[in-house]
Amino acid sequence: MMDKIEIICLESEAFYRLLEILLQRFVKSQDSKNDKWVSGPEAMKLLRIKSKTTLQKLRDEGRIRFSQPDKKIILYDTDSIREYLEDFVYEPFAITGNEKRKV
Repeated sequence: MMDKIEIICLESEAFYRLLEILLQRFVKSQDSKNDKWVSGPEAMKLLRIKSKTTLQKLRDEGRIRFSQPDKKIILYDTDSIREYLEDFVYEPFAITGNEKRKV
């Protein structure tokens, strides 16, 4: 049994307008992913934590960098978050002596 195929026809002007809208949305989403400074909820998402207390502890202990441009605004450095996560990477096999790991 064959599924029905639906064909959508657009005028070229409408097609290019649709492409422009999609491109703008894509660029906007990429810009937010590449921000050097992110808000608390975004930092928590990157760290995969749910507790604001844990985020504050990481900040207070100097484990991740932050900026406070205003009294109630705290922004977190995405590079330092990535570095913090990299500090806890475990290799699956320990390499000893003259053994070389194939990559």
